[in-house]
Amino acid sequence: MTISLPVILAVSAAMFGFGVYGALTLRNAIRILMCVELVLNSVNINLVAFSRYLSSDPAQGQVFTIFVMTVAAAEAAVGLAIILMIARQRSHIDIERINLLKW
Repeated sequence: MTISLPVILAVSAAMFGFGVYGALTLRNAIRILMCVELVLNSVNINLVAFSRYLSSDPAQGQVFTIFVMTVAAAEAAVGLAIILMIARQRSHIDIERINLLKW
């Protein structure tokens, strides 16, 4: 039993929507990073699904997915390092209260 492409795309679109909504509305920096990861995972699902159903070589989507996962891991590591440095200096990670670039 296989799942059809429109069902996979609908699940991926829902994940993408939740991720974008969370990234735009949440104030906690760690939750924003988690929502960005949700968006990237929905992109990974799309890459694998299109590769599986539309491409002659299914490994192409998996290779691109590995690249996206590598970039996501690097983004999460750098983002968490920045958040930890801000949390040590300011004792909070509320995005609206961080004003490092203001004079």
